[in-house]
Amino acid sequence: MKLEFTKMQGLGNDFVVIDAFSTKIELDSRQFRFLADRHFGVGCDQILVVEKPSGKEADFRYRIFNADGGEVEQCGNGARCFVRFVHDKKLTEKREILVETLGGMIAPRLEQDGQVTVNMGEPKFEPGAIPFLAERKALTYQLDVDGKEVEISALSMGNPHAVQVVLDVDSAPVTVQGALIESHPRFPKRVNAGFMQLLDRKSIRLRVYERGAGETLACGTGACAAVVAGIARGLLDNAVRVSTRGGDLVVRWEGEGHPVWMTGPAVSVYEGEIELRKA
Repeated sequence: MKLEFTKMQGLGNDFVVIDAFSTKIELDSRQFRFLADRHFGVGCDQILVVEKPSGKEADFRYRIFNADGGEVEQCGNGARCFVRFVHDKKLTEKREILVETLGGMIAPRLEQDGQVTVNMGEPKFEPGAIPFLAERKALTYQLDVDGKEVEISALSMGNPHAVQVVLDVDSAPVTVQGALIESHPRFPKRVNAGFMQLLDRKSIRLRVYERGAGETLACGTGACAAVVAGIARGLLDNAVRVSTRGGDLVVRWEGEGHPVWMTGPAVSVYEGEIELRKA
């Protein structure tokens, strides 16, 4: 089977985007793993599948598959690329669309300058909604990571996040500790592990070890989760520039009861066609 795709990136977080809106396409986890493989496939952090919505409320539905073939709930950088994709493919003329995801509805908007702003919805702190095993909701938790106590903030941005403050992201144990936190038993559905360095009240540096993908150059929901955690703890102002290894995002949150807004770039890299074997 020949499959057409578009390679896209948002701050170096790269995606294979598939149009299953115009023609129905169904792939299995093995095929998703093949597409994500950087040696034998196209190579990407995640695969985004554009589909028709299940109801009349949304304009589109999009599904997100990690490099390991598993489906996940949400992806901030992917959401921005999604908007760029449906405009480039002339699937819509709306600058702001409503998109159905496994993690809930999001409302991305293509700005006049080409940047994309996404309403990422309200963050969730209740342990059961993350999900995270804890007796009660708290601003921070102590997490035993290989015999060492690590202080984290746990929350959901449509997908689960564990955020810790570090003195220097360059020397933070992202690869080793990130993998241990990702699969920690207190996170039943695994978790994205964020490492946040505070620069001042309006800017942070961030690295994220993503669930099912490992460390990526940027993580949109991770940026949102880090800013929300910092604001909730009184460490940050309501609008923050997040510097990742792939570039910068701006995240805004007015506090409890309000959605999180994220603004950043989305770029089409190239289009291609690949032969996929059936299962």
